[in-house]
Amino acid sequence: MKHCAGQIKYLAAIKELSQTNDSLRCVHIARHLGVSRPSVSKMLRCLANSGLVYEDYCNSVVLTPEGRAAADEIFSSFSEIYTFFHSFLKLPHEEAHEQALRFISEFPRDTCDRLKKIVKNTIRKS
Repeated sequence: MKHCAGQIKYLAAIKELSQTNDSLRCVHIARHLGVSRPSVSKMLRCLANSGLVYEDYCNSVVLTPEGRAAADEIFSSFSEIYTFFHSFLKLPHEEAHEQALRFISEFPRDTCDRLKKIVKNTIRKS
């Protein structure tokens, strides 16, 4: 399933924040992404309508099985893309993380897969 850049950004944020928060709330997502709480609510409504988060997102934001699968697919290229920005381009951790997320959310999937392959091959040769 193809997701828009905004959905990808939010799914990635929910996946990351879920790893450190037992009860993920809209305010956590808003702070993490630097957006307003109404913006988060609007996107969560969209994600709920798409079946990616459970409807009861006002109390706690939880990915559905479909949402977890989508987030896992998004992150399938993340570590290699992050490695490219951090190790190859020598960007600091936070900047490399931000750039990697932007890359996987805004570039076509095949471009991410191609960069992932190049990074893997380069690391293997090292």
